[in-house]
Parts: sequence; C-alpha cells; structure tokens
Amino acid sequence: MQYSISKSLKHLDGRVVLPASKSISNRVQIINALSNSFEPIKNLSDCDDSKVMQQILFSNTNTFDVGHAGTSMRFLTAYLAKIVGEWTLTGSDRMKQRPIGVLVDALNSIGAQISYLEKEGYPPLKIFGSNITGKEVELAGDTSSQYITALLLIAPTLESGLKIKLKGKIVSRSYIEMTLNIMKEFGVKSEFRGQEIFVDKQQYQRMPYTVEGDWSGASYWFAFMALASEGKLYLDGLRRHSFQGDAGLLPVFEKLGVKAQFSKRGMFIEKMDTDCKKLRFDFNQMPDLAQTFAVCAALKGIPFHFTGLETLKIKETDRIYALITELGKLGYVLFEPQQGELAWDGERKEAAENIVIETYHDHRMAMAFAPVAMLRADIVIDSPDVVKKSYPNFWEQLKQLDFEIKEV
Repeated sequence: MQYSISKSLKHLDGRVVLPASKSISNRVQIINALSNSFEPIKNLSDCDDSKVMQQILFSNTNTFDVGHAGTSMRFLTAYLAKIVGEWTLTGSDRMKQRPIGVLVDALNSIGAQISYLEKEGYPPLKIFGSNITGKEVELAGDTSSQYITALLLIAPTLESGLKIKLKGKIVSRSYIEMTLNIMKEFGVKSEFRGQEIFVDKQQYQRMPYTVEGDWSGASYWFAFMALASEGKLYLDGLRRHSFQGDAGLLPVFEKLGVKAQFSKRGMFIEKMDTDCKKLRFDFNQMPDLAQTFAVCAALKGIPFHFTGLETLKIKETDRIYALITELGKLGYVLFEPQQGELAWDGERKEAAENIVIETYHDHRMAMAFAPVAMLRADIVIDSPDVVKKSYPNFWEQLKQLDFEIKEV
C-alpha cells in the first residue's frame, strides 16, 4: 500500500490530540507487571508496540513474538529473565537482525540464563527465568539506552539490587533519567552519580498512573508548521515539565521558525521568521528526532551537521542510510562525515521523478517525510501503515487538517 499526500493551501490551523507516550507506557506496563499491580494505567498508548507489550504480559503461553517492537524485545528480555519458567522470545525478520547481545551478556553476568536459538547475539532467545541475584554490571555508555532501562526496571526486584557502571560517553542520558524518574513515581529510589547508577532492592508501590502525551509525536507537527506559509496549531496533551528527553526539541525548532506557548493542557505552536544559516546539533539526548530535523532543515534549505547519532544504525532500520537515500531522491546530497554523524552542506542535484519514499518498516521515516507535502504535490509514502507502531491515527489527523491522502 502507498499513500499520496498533498495540501492545496499551505497554511495550517487546528487542534491535534497527541498520542500517549509509547516510551512511558511501556515502562509503566513492566513496572505494573513486576509489582503484580492491577491499578489502571490511564491514557495508555494504543500503538502497536504498547499493544504487543500488553498482550504478552497477559498471555498464558510461553512463546512470544514481538514483531517489529524493539522496546518490547529489550524490556521483556530482562523481565522474563526473572520470571520463573521457560520462555521463547522472537520477532520479525528485521528484529532478528537487531543486536541484543549486550543486554543478554549483562543479564547472564548477574545470574540470568539466556541463550540464542539462531544467530549468536541476536533474537530469537531461549530464556530460563529464575531468581536473579543482581549486584553489579558494566556496560558501554554509548550502548542503547533501552538495554540500560531494561536492567533498571528489574533492578529493585533483584536479591542484591543493582549497580550499573557505564564506560565512556553516555548517549541518550535523557532516556535513562526518564526511566529513573518514572521508577521514582512508583516509590523506587536510585542514585545516578557520574558514570554509575545505584538501585537497592526495594518494592514498587502499586498506584494508578496517567501517561502524558508524546513529544516524539509532537515533533512532526512542528515540522509541518516550520514548512507552512503561516498558521497556528494547538497540540493537546503535552506537559511543560516532562520526563521525555524529546521535549528538548523546542529551542531547536525555534531556529527553524516555530515558536511555542504552553497552556494548561498542551501547547500552541505557530510559524515565525528565521534567519538560521546552518543548524548544528548534538542529538545525543534525543536521537529519535534526527529524521524529523534532517528532513525539515533540508526542505527549508538550511544546511546542517548533526552528531550524537551512534544508535541510529540499530533502530528499526539503519536510519543514517535511509535518510541519505530518501532525501537523495528529493535532490539533497547528504553524507556521513564520521560514524554517528549526518550532514548536508547545501549540495543539490536534480530530484527524481515519481518519487516514492521507502519507509523501511520504520514508523519515523513515514512521519518525518510526510511534511514534504507542504512543498511538493507529488509525494508518495510507501507502507504508510508503519505509523501504527507509535502513532496509529496520524494519517486521520492529517485529513482533519485538510490534507488530501489517497491510496495509490
């Protein structure tokens, strides 16, 4: 399936109810399971990732397929390692290409019993759940924050608690801090000093919880506004004081011509002038937004140099390659100066005809490229249903804002 997207008028006005945060939803689901809590989770994300997590946590089988849900694969690997039983955890063909050896090694070093059913270091996994002792584990600081979060979520339930030592540069620190802040809301104390995180053995408190709106989802509407001729949007569901690292998008989008003003339940965003000549930014703390900013900056004709993208190659796809390839179809010549970097110096070539943007089973590719419709009438997105992973009603909301979306 493919969608063509167009908008006759280039102004943007209206209200968007943002989806609940997938990141927070999945963390809270694991915490509830670890504490045997049946307290309600209000505003739980209805995206595929969160649905997969919910289905598996309430399943009566011992073989689980997470599909494309990377967060579920990482969090459930740690969770099942301490739930007594014999478990098989697998996923899609792409999931079987995404490494998980760092997490498995860390878990096995503290008493877990996990082995590989096919390729060493990759799913599917055979997990013999048992009582894990815990105590101390060492990880590279530039590894995926989801590995670290998976360990942290089970840490207070381990016999000896857990000390995590992070070696070298710590990437995605904001995601680690989000996890610790959510754990704190459920009564678990921790310390994050320098390169070390300490969590003693303790109990999660059982309590109802309301999930806040998703800042990652908000980023796409900022991009639409940056490319609009004029307009004002109300984004419903954002918190001023958010745990999500992606809330750091505000000052960066100001440089691209979008100003924001908070209200009680959300935020107004509107178009403003910008004189940004080049955008330089370290995405260490919000790597999931790199696609949004790369597409938006290129379409505005603003050269950029992004760093802190070390984890982008092991996401749903190799996002560095995907961005270089798909923006290349639009005539933008991007390159990778060094590993973990992406740049565009303004070089253009002739755009391809009949452009179809491939999404690579990656929800963020589809949504990051949708704003191209503000400038081109012939943009086509392949496999648009990938947005179900994090933002199921994304296309419907575009229609409500007078975008024309046709299946081709």
